[in-house]
Amino acid sequence: MAKVNDNSDELVIAGTPIKRGERVTVDLMVAKLYTHTPLDIPIHIVRGRAAGPRVFISAAIHGDEINGVEIIRRVLKHSAIRKLKGDLIAIPVVNVYGFINHSRYLPDRRDLNRSFPGSDTGSLAARLANIFMTEIVNQCTHGIDLHTAASHRNNLPQIRANLDDPETERLAKAFGVPVILNSNLRDGSLREAAAELDMPMLLYEGGEALRFNEVAIRLGVRGILRVLRSLEMLPPRKNRSEDIKVALGTVVQKKSVLGVISEPLGQTETNVVSPYEGIVIAVSNLPLVNEGDAVIHIARFGDVEAVADQLESLQEMAIPEYSTIAPGEINNS
Repeated sequence: MAKVNDNSDELVIAGTPIKRGERVTVDLMVAKLYTHTPLDIPIHIVRGRAAGPRVFISAAIHGDEINGVEIIRRVLKHSAIRKLKGDLIAIPVVNVYGFINHSRYLPDRRDLNRSFPGSDTGSLAARLANIFMTEIVNQCTHGIDLHTAASHRNNLPQIRANLDDPETERLAKAFGVPVILNSNLRDGSLREAAAELDMPMLLYEGGEALRFNEVAIRLGVRGILRVLRSLEMLPPRKNRSEDIKVALGTVVQKKSVLGVISEPLGQTETNVVSPYEGIVIAVSNLPLVNEGDAVIHIARFGDVEAVADQLESLQEMAIPEYSTIAPGEINNS
């Protein structure tokens, strides 16, 4: 069983010392591309003023599994994090290579989650795994790794863990998802490497690759906060609201907010604002955007409301069985 961190006034990541009460982001240098462009992993560290456990939360070990990136962003934005006891180390994108290229694997086609604990003289995957173990995992007491299903698959939100360990089982139940699997350790996985350190660790999986799944994201955020509360790192739960993204067919007004573009760590957010009145006729499903990418397509019409009425009529014709069902009756059918 990993010992609760009760002393550590000292925490150094990527050569940067982080003091109690600080909240910082450091760039962990992992390699250079063949163009000599340096490649860094952003690490977000939140240190409470009081001692406590030190938990890492990682995502995108498989570069196309991006639900975890959004989960971590929302966790870091949560108001309760300001009252953290202990330390939280968040790594939204571990496999930066795959993330940039929308790929599960590293450039050499190796699976990073079959390369732990790695080595400092091995393959690219082995070196990245070794850096992650040395700089992050070896300094922590608990871990949560976030995944999705592979491409073209969709998984029910679930926890995979070693339920033979009482502390791991307790945290798995605290996470609060419908399915908890007593999953065998896979050779070379991060979970196996953590087990070698006697570290309680959970693997959360939900949704599919290269798609945001709102249910899986919300359950992931809630589950992480529940685990942190179970470790007495956070105060009791408080309710909070979240914004809803516009859907196809939505009538929007000029200057209305259509959505938000944020950095993976959530340090800056930019509202996507409609430049004119119209109807949303196309929406990008890929949550990853670069500057200049098309995100939402708005069509302008002389009479927007009349077009909206026609769209509603077309929907009723396409799904006639729903047109006569009153609101609230669908769930009972």
